[in-house]
Formats: sequence, C-alpha cells, structure tokens
Amino acid sequence: MKKFILLSILLTVSLIAKTTLFTDASDITKRITPQKGNAILSYNESIKDVREAVVNVSTSKKIKVSQELEQFMQHPLFREFFGDNFGGQREKGGRRTHSLGSGVIVTKDGYILTNSHVVSGADEIFVNVNGDDEYKAKLIGTDPKTDIAVIKIKGKDFKVAKFANSANVKVGDVVFAIGNPFGVGSSITMGIVSALNKSRVGINQYENFIQTDASINPGNSGGALVDSRGAVVGINSAILSRSGGNNGIGFAIPSNMAKNIASRLILHGKIQRGYLGVSISDLTKSLKSVYKNDKGAIVVDIVKGDAADLAGLKRGDLILKIDEKFIKNATDLKNKIASYQPDTNIELIYERDKKEYTASFILGSQNKIKNNNSSFANGLTLSNLDKQTREQFNIPSNIQGVLITEVEAGSDGEEFGFLEGDIIVQIEDIEVASIKDIKLILKKLGTEPKRVYIDRDGYILIKIYEER
Repeated sequence: MKKFILLSILLTVSLIAKTTLFTDASDITKRITPQKGNAILSYNESIKDVREAVVNVSTSKKIKVSQELEQFMQHPLFREFFGDNFGGQREKGGRRTHSLGSGVIVTKDGYILTNSHVVSGADEIFVNVNGDDEYKAKLIGTDPKTDIAVIKIKGKDFKVAKFANSANVKVGDVVFAIGNPFGVGSSITMGIVSALNKSRVGINQYENFIQTDASINPGNSGGALVDSRGAVVGINSAILSRSGGNNGIGFAIPSNMAKNIASRLILHGKIQRGYLGVSISDLTKSLKSVYKNDKGAIVVDIVKGDAADLAGLKRGDLILKIDEKFIKNATDLKNKIASYQPDTNIELIYERDKKEYTASFILGSQNKIKNNNSSFANGLTLSNLDKQTREQFNIPSNIQGVLITEVEAGSDGEEFGFLEGDIIVQIEDIEVASIKDIKLILKKLGTEPKRVYIDRDGYILIKIYEER
C-alpha cells in the first residue's frame, strides 16, 4: 500500500513537472532601438498571431429579486423613468444579468485562461472566437485570490498564445493590452511597463502585478498583455481609476503566476496552497542595521505545532531563500509559499544573529474550516480572527467577529450577498466572536430567516440568511 501511495505521488509530481499546457516563447531575446530611414515602425507581424488567441467571454447570471422589489420595478412610473430593461432581462423569480470579458486560448483543444471575476457566479458562459464562431464553455476552476480562472470549449486546432517568462520583463518594455470586449474583434492598446512586483494594491489577496499605462478598456479583463514579440507577459486584470476611465495605471497578473494557477486548476479543478505557519513583516530601513542581508522577510510570530515551529524557526529570523530562490520581501514570501501544494518538501535559508542556516520544511495546508448547510451558508469558508489572520488581512484589533475568507461561485453564500473579506459581527441581537459562536447561535435561533450583520471595509451592512 505504501509503495502504491509513493508511486501515485511520484506520478503526480512527474505529471506536473512535465505538463506542457502552455506554449512558451524563447528566452533568447534582445532589445532594439528603432532606426532612422525610410521605414515604418510596425508591430503588425509581432501581434497578428496572438490576436487570434484572444477571445470574447460573455456570461449570464440569474439574480433573485424579492417580490416587493419586483412589484416596485414593474410600477409604470418606475418603468417610465428607467425603461423596461433596467437591471437586466426579467425572468420568473428574478432578473438575468449579462457581463463581458476576454480570455486567452492556451491549448489547441480549447482551454482558456481568463479572470475569475469575469466568470464568477455565471450560470452560462459563452466564448466567441474571431468574431464568428460561438461556443458554450465549461468552467474548469476559479481562484478568486489571484483572480485567475480556466474555462474550456470543445474543439481542436485552436490558435494558442505563446507565453513569455515574466521574470524577464523590465520597466520600459513596450507592451500591448489585447482584449476582445464585445465579440466583434480585438481591441489593442499600446504602452510600456511602468512598474513591476506591485503588491498591496487591494485588488487580490495574492498580488504581484505588472503595472502598465496601456489602456485596459472595459471588457478587456482576462485578455493578454503582450510584449513586442507578441508573447504574453501578463493577464489583464484591473485599472486604478476614480472615474472608471483610464488614468494610465493598469494592472496585469504576471504570466508565470497565471500559468502556475491555471495549470493547477486544469489538473485538480481547485487551488490548495502550502502553509508555513508564520506571520511575517518586511525588512524596514530601521531594521537593516541588525541584519547582514538587506532583503528578505522577517518572522514576527509562529503558529505552534505548524511547519515553521516544527522546523525550529524563531521570531526575528530573516527568511532569505526558498529552494534557492531569493526572497525580496514579505509579499514575495507569501506568494512563493502559496505557489506550492500542501505536503511539499521545501528547503529554506534564513539568517539568525547574522549567521545563515538551512532548514527543511513539509508545508501544511491553510488552516480553514469549510462550512456546510448544518453550520452556515453553503460555499463560505470561515476563519477565526487570530493574530495571524488579522495581520494577513489588515484587520484592526478592535474588530471582533468571524472572517469570510472565500465565497464559492454559484453557492448559497454568494446568492445571499456575502463577499470574501466580510466579517460576521452579529446574528440577530447576538454578537459573534468565533465560528463556535455561529454554530451555537444558529442552533438556538432555529430555521427562521435571520439578520446577519457584517463589517465590510469599515461599514456595517445587513444580510438575510435562511437555512436551505
């Protein structure tokens, strides 16, 4: 039996190592300066192939509407001001909404990489290729924490995009944001890479964005950010704007991160992340004087009994490398650990008292409690607010409650209106301090609909929860 399990593990590792889902561009490149003369500088040949691999993604979703709201929306005065189609197409028991985005074909048999927010909660997903052929798509998996999703259409010999090594991207490189926002052909904008490794933007939980001034137009989410060869360096994700228009600050998920997440979604259908069991902080200017190295992530707390504790790490240790890869800061460490599967063996190099040490770790899994209908809304993942969770999600110590760390697409939890990052602070007139409290409160109050109070970005909102 042990031999069989070992063989299965080896086969899985071998499969992941040899996976060739993506067509990679050559790393042998050179950068050139446009020359003078009777010539037109054009990127037509460079981007013509990748344009055919960028597709339109459209979705539809049915939203339930209360009887009172539906009656109000049917009132002649309301319809006179807002029109018959306000809020989407009406259906019995609700309204149907539609959204548009883009995607990138990564395999000839129809796997498509897009943004999680493009397909989140969709009842139906359709893909338009080259403005002519429409396919119904199947959702393979989503990862809201990186905003990556994979869908699949039936077919063969699709044009695929080539992916660049995003670690080689440099500030100042010319890039093109390519999307297919309305299914009538590609939209292409040009700019440069204006910054790398952007984190703490507040868009995703795991961030390592490429920042660009190439316009990421509405509907371009999930499309490709490509270099001047036509190789994908990132997946367009969001813009930073107060008005909704382009202000020259757009963000793309680096191709290396996108490939890692998409490959795992295709293999497993979901993302499981390794867990080190530490709270970490950046090496600030004032702290550099007490360390030999000037880059890394400082361990500020350790969860007893978890991987780091068992391997002998202590507060104050400066983590320098993981599997020979340098760690730049706390965000870099968090992203690298998350790129591993649970139960993976890693080697870590750290500094303690200005001496370097090596330790081996077997990563755990993120310590969460998955709820079902017997405890709380189906599709919600909850976490108690301990010190590590507060630090990870920047939650002040004066806020008490239970954190929603994940909302499954299409679940009851999503339908009730809960979002990742919400903090459940009260149910009816009883305050909440732990997951155990929620279970006891629900048992006490019975099956009637209940008012649930949540803290969302410092504002208290109320949702109705009922058992199903």
